[in-house]
Amino acid sequence: MLANSLVTPTLPAIDLKRARSFYEDKLGLKAVQSSEQDVTYQAGAGTNIYVWQREPTSATDHTETVFAVQDIEEEVKDLKAKGVKFESYDMPGLRTDENDIAASDGARAAWFKDTEGNVLGLVQM
Repeated sequence: MLANSLVTPTLPAIDLKRARSFYEDKLGLKAVQSSEQDVTYQAGAGTNIYVWQREPTSATDHTETVFAVQDIEEEVKDLKAKGVKFESYDMPGLRTDENDIAASDGARAAWFKDTEGNVLGLVQM
């Protein structure tokens, strides 16, 4: 049953106004529902991202949401032009290149953080 269900990533935000600016202005997502405590974005074919207001706690250290893209180099370039800072990694099994893109098993990926410290990723298969 769950194999055919749509999944909605749920991300916490300490400052919802700041988070909204990031998701709308930097990533270009459209809010389809919002209140003072939360916002839902349409992110692609049947996919939504839910961002909710939370009390300050430590941020996560793993990828929360991944966007599948056709041209990762172009997406990274576009987001960097909007001020998004990408993460660089240099560890066994994961090394990003000079453009902050990693390659592994035929896929290419890049990671960045939103204004709330959530790790988001791009992947090109």
